[in-house]
Amino acid sequence: MLSTLEIHHRFHMLAQAVGQAAQACSVERQLPAELRSSVQRLDQHADRLGELLDKADGAPLDRLLTEMLVLVERARQVCINVPQVSAHMRSAVHAVQGQLQELQRDLRARQPAS
Repeated sequence: MLSTLEIHHRFHMLAQAVGQAAQACSVERQLPAELRSSVQRLDQHADRLGELLDKADGAPLDRLLTEMLVLVERARQVCINVPQVSAHMRSAVHAVQGQLQELQRDLRARQPAS
């Protein structure tokens, strides 16, 4: 079972990845609106996720993680389908997706078996 400290470390890594993606969005001028919107919403959701982790609130936490996974998948699809998206932006989205999946995996490992 993972400790709270390990979960918070994983969240910190996710928040950092989302912050880097948001920063990449602010630098790039010609991003598709869907990509920019997805990253902005991921940034907002990451703030909320930090609050829910502190409360260890199961169902809302699961819903928020699911929403974030959908958003990062949309962003990833835009990166794949729009060749003008920079390698830096693609890398930032990929990092968010990886960290989000790791956090979700770690949270599942923390849950007691039913």
